[in-house]
Amino acid sequence: EFVQLDNIYYAGSHGMDIMAPSQPLRIKDSKYHSTAVDRKGNKLVICQPANKHLPEIKKIQKSLKERTLAIEGVKIEDNKFCLSVHFRNVSDEDLSTLEEHVNSIMEEHPHFRLTSGKKVLEIRPPVNWDKGHALEYLLDSLGLGSSDVLPLYIGDDVSDEDAFELIRQKRQGYSIIVTSEPRQTWASYSFA
Repeated sequence: EFVQLDNIYYAGSHGMDIMAPSQPLRIKDSKYHSTAVDRKGNKLVICQPANKHLPEIKKIQKSLKERTLAIEGVKIEDNKFCLSVHFRNVSDEDLSTLEEHVNSIMEEHPHFRLTSGKKVLEIRPPVNWDKGHALEYLLDSLGLGSSDVLPLYIGDDVSDEDAFELIRQKRQGYSIIVTSEPRQTWASYSFA
């Protein structure tokens, strides 16, 4: 709705929410597919490998909001299939309290994964899916796995490493990390 372009593939929530125009897909595994219709009446294909975990994600979100209400500066972001706990604006004194609350909630949902990024903790459902899987899905479903296609992936977060690694393993395409500080990466190039 925000971009308002038809015939484009959208991927979000670490690749766990992909929307594509309804056209012949070349993907072999369609167990995560469903169909929908947009506001203009166009048919869409939806790929959501974490869909069955939505009710539990909502429970975790509710617990996070309740338990972190008194911590100034914390922001809980609902990315539909994962939750981000931003602590960039949380005081140093409150950081350990925030971590305790998040860890306590994770103990109640032990099959969910907790990862960290730039001043953020991310809670992800227990599915074997990441940005690398999403990139591979998009390349396969578009029939772009051949050598006549040059994938270009640009990212700035630790979660982009899965896609960088895929490009390196396939030895096809370019991966670029955007960072102001040198760090270990699967990306072929860096840009500050």
